[in-house]
Amino acid sequence: MTIPFSSSISSNSICTRPLCIKDLLRVLPASELLRVGWAWLCSALISVSTITTNMELVRMVFHAHKLTHQRNLKWVTLSYAPDIPSSCMELRNGVTTNVTKFSNSKRSRANLKNSRLSIEGRPLLEEPNGEPVDCSACGSSGYAISGDLNLLENLIMKTDARYIIVVEKHAIFHRLVEDRVFNQIPSILITAKGYPDIATRFLLHRMSRAFPDLPIFALVDWNPAGLAILCTFKFGSIGMGLEAYRYACNVKWLGLRGDDLQMIPEQSLVPLKPRDLQIAKSLMSSEILQEKYREELALMVQSGQRAEIEALYYHGYDYLGKYMAKKIVQANYI
Repeated sequence: MTIPFSSSISSNSICTRPLCIKDLLRVLPASELLRVGWAWLCSALISVSTITTNMELVRMVFHAHKLTHQRNLKWVTLSYAPDIPSSCMELRNGVTTNVTKFSNSKRSRANLKNSRLSIEGRPLLEEPNGEPVDCSACGSSGYAISGDLNLLENLIMKTDARYIIVVEKHAIFHRLVEDRVFNQIPSILITAKGYPDIATRFLLHRMSRAFPDLPIFALVDWNPAGLAILCTFKFGSIGMGLEAYRYACNVKWLGLRGDDLQMIPEQSLVPLKPRDLQIAKSLMSSEILQEKYREELALMVQSGQRAEIEALYYHGYDYLGKYMAKKIVQANYI
């Protein structure tokens, strides 16, 4: 339920959008929680008792000098104030907007968020005061990385890899790790299991600075959503506003692409969904989309079809690594 804004609030108010509970499913440093609490007061316009309850919980965490998971804060708050709006989208949008208005970066909003990031292959990672972790020995699910951006900033990284490969899907990432593709192609494998969160983009950006000679490749589905994921890594996220380019990296599109369709059986192609067409329209309207990307996108829309990475399994489960190696050796990427 969206709580309407009072007409008495001026147009210059810092409060522009309602809150979404999903924003509470993150962990923030205690100092940032005070700002989140004030953002609630401004944007939700809920009862004084609810505001008081919320601010009291924030105060308790702050004085305890603790980090709290937003899931914990969510349930405790709901226990004391069940009349808080229950729409995840409303709460997420509100916190994202309002904390930004307090001159906080998205980095501070996302501290200790439960990251979807997994990493495998040939990096050696060491957290402050921790033991070195050989990611190649972490199993097929990869090494799960914390969403604490302060921790990621101080992460000690070493590698003998020659490439960094960003994989859209966790299932494909799992397959590549099982096949130990990072030994055939000396590489670091990274996945955000779909659209990248801030921690994934932050770590990839850090790696691009720490290892500037390593090219970064993206392996995504041949559909508008796959291209959107690639563009988020390459150009940044629209949702970050002025910070959009902060963690942008020079990511190259390895596959899938239109010239790969000849390797995919026709029965493996899937019709585009209305959502795909919406994403395509949004991408086409972007001024930063380079010409070759536009051509690929136009081909998707014209054909009305999409291809998923799994379609390459038609040539065998071990084909994916060979496909990637051939593309890299032939410099067949954009």
